Amino acid sequence: MAGGTKKSTKKFQKNHLKDTIDKRKEFAKVKQRQQIKAKKQARHVADFKKAEDFSTNDNASTQKDEGAAKDLSKMSVDEFFQGGFELPEKAKSKKKKDNAAPQITGKRKRNAESTIIETPSQTRNSSKLEEDGSDESGEEDLEMHKADIDALAEKDPEFYKYLKENDAELLDFDEDADLAGIDDLSEEEAPKKKAKKGKQEDESVVKMATVQKWRKAMIEQYSLRAMREVVLAFRAAAHLNSEDGKGYKYTVSSPEVYHEILVTTLEHVPTVLNHHLPAKETHNGQIKVSTDSKKFRTLTPLFKSHIASILHLLSSLSDASTIKLTLNAITSLIPYLSSFKKMLKSLIKTVVDVYSSSMLTDEATLITAFLLLQRLAVIGDPSIREAVLKQTYQGLVKGSRITNVHTLPSINLMKNSCVELWGLDANLGYTTGFTFIRQLAVHLRTSITRPTKDSYKVIYNWQYIHSLDFWSRVLSTHCSPASSLHLKTPTDSPLHPLIYPLVQITLGALRLIPTPSYFPLRFHLTRSLLRLSRTTATYIPLAPALLEVLQSPELSKPPRPSTLPPLDFSTSLRCPKSYLRTRIYQDGVGQQTQELLAEFFGCWAKSIAFPDLVIPPTVMLKRWLKSASSTPQRGGMDAHTGKKSEGRGNKNAKLNNLIGLLVQKMNANAEFVERARRNVRFGPGDREQVDGFLRDVEVGDTPLGAFVEGLRRTREERERVLEAGRRADERKKAGEKREGEAAEMEGLRSGLRGEMEVDGTEEEGEDGEEMEEEGDVVSEDD
Repeated sequence: MAGGTKKSTKKFQKNHLKDTIDKRKEFAKVKQRQQIKAKKQARHVADFKKAEDFSTNDNASTQKDEGAAKDLSKMSVDEFFQGGFELPEKAKSKKKKDNAAPQITGKRKRNAESTIIETPSQTRNSSKLEEDGSDESGEEDLEMHKADIDALAEKDPEFYKYLKENDAELLDFDEDADLAGIDDLSEEEAPKKKAKKGKQEDESVVKMATVQKWRKAMIEQYSLRAMREVVLAFRAAAHLNSEDGKGYKYTVSSPEVYHEILVTTLEHVPTVLNHHLPAKETHNGQIKVSTDSKKFRTLTPLFKSHIASILHLLSSLSDASTIKLTLNAITSLIPYLSSFKKMLKSLIKTVVDVYSSSMLTDEATLITAFLLLQRLAVIGDPSIREAVLKQTYQGLVKGSRITNVHTLPSINLMKNSCVELWGLDANLGYTTGFTFIRQLAVHLRTSITRPTKDSYKVIYNWQYIHSLDFWSRVLSTHCSPASSLHLKTPTDSPLHPLIYPLVQITLGALRLIPTPSYFPLRFHLTRSLLRLSRTTATYIPLAPALLEVLQSPELSKPPRPSTLPPLDFSTSLRCPKSYLRTRIYQDGVGQQTQELLAEFFGCWAKSIAFPDLVIPPTVMLKRWLKSASSTPQRGGMDAHTGKKSEGRGNKNAKLNNLIGLLVQKMNANAEFVERARRNVRFGPGDREQVDGFLRDVEVGDTPLGAFVEGLRRTREERERVLEAGRRADERKKAGEKREGEAAEMEGLRSGLRGEMEVDGTEEEGEDGEEMEEEGDVVSEDD
């Protein structure tokens, strides 16, 4: 073809072709629905005209029908539905089916049949024309769908059974169906209907005695009828404060009755369901319920209504104990949800919302929500398991936005619990992990290649940092032979290929802004990489990033004094400007740098290459110590300023001693390894022997390993003391607040008493003055 494809055509195929095809397909679907709707409307109009012709040609009732047609043309839709047809007579004849049927002549019978046929047709067509066919179309589609499913059950019973087990929602036609069919499953005698209608309003209000009666029937008889009434009352209680405009059978007006309904429903409905529809556990841990039984088909509308009420209630609860009770009830109902994928996904989303919001409230609620999600992931199929993983990760990111001393323990608990979910299916964990880690990489690449004034904020925030830390925990747990018994080496795990991209992203985020203000963020990411390196035996070059901190002016120049409290590095990403170049910040940064360098070299304290590994860092640390500890020469003058020289040191003996002690331990550990490797009889090419070097020696028995363990104990003790002090301050502030409120209330009471006394005195004085004036007047008259 001459010239080939045009450039504009290629560009259109690359950028817009897929969207254009999708739009055309969507437009075709809409057009097809409109055509079907128009055909149905035309068919209904034709039926209506045919019914009119039939009624006009009926010689037996011509005058009566003409009068009815005139009246019908003047009726509104409401008037037509109130009295436009004669169905009560038909219902009456049904009630008397046991008695002898009245004799009807042939002509009268034909007239009756014509009335029965004609009136519903006219009613249906009239309402159809008034309401534009929306309700009638849905009903006919529903009937057609039912007929297709019934035909499928007869022609292909195996495929029908498959649909029952895997997609029961396709076979359920009406979620708001009447629940009266449950009475047929109950063994107890059906209650007699009330003859009086004046008491219906009183019966709709649930009383405590009624709830206790239902509860007794559910406990003793496993009554399905009582369970149905409890579920209906629970639905009204769950939507008590909602303005959805729906009417409910029962009304709850008492807090005591509300609490009793909630407890009774959540505790005993799963027991009754399990009695009538027992769940069976398969050999592979899956739990299934027989969906072919009549009980399951009859109870499906009740069950779906109950789950919808629970989800609505769960989204509006705030009390921790009630949330835990509701979550436990849902856990018992999970086997009955396995056939309803759409409802399961709604349940997962609601539970994850509770899971992420509970980080700010209660850890017990967080654990209960996690156990429910774990249960869903264990017994669910791969699609449900994938939904659990994705929703849980999104909930983690959402809930970690606010990080402080109060929420950090709950966030760490949530991260550690979520890690277990990724071990249920390693292959699925790899695909989801790859997707989310790639999203983090895209954000970082965009921030680097398209820098703007605020582009770094996409990376330097708690959500991004917690995400990187979470994935380091996932890979540290499921790529470590120590934590996974089925792994011989870290490379055996399907998640192992994710280590390299995660390390690259973390190192890139760590160096994005290398200013002293973001040293706390650098320390957070360094700890994440240290965890990954220690558990998976993966070498990550972290020493250069930590040595950059020592080379910064923040640690190499003299600090200024300050009375600020120590900075909490565990809950800080950015250092406030008031801390920069202060003694308190320099001490904190120096201590963090020493601990992280010790942790990094401690990971390789038993490595046969340790003496070679520490040579460049040791040289750099000794140079830094010499520069930082330098003192000014006596009488020396600065050549540039002409003033007395003050030297280039930081004048911080505490910091310099910390780094000097680290250098000593590194040299001692290098000598320890050199003495051990003098006796080896293998070369560097023997990988198995190299990996087994000092295998029988514990890390704590090496000089550097013992030093690192001492630093850990010191840090833990320091954190424990700080936490105890923080809690004591909170209790003290809470006590002072209560005392202040009590004193304020006492002052208000005293003020009120004083005002009352002053008002009484003034009234008495005024009365006395009036009496004196009256006395004066009387005496003058006398």
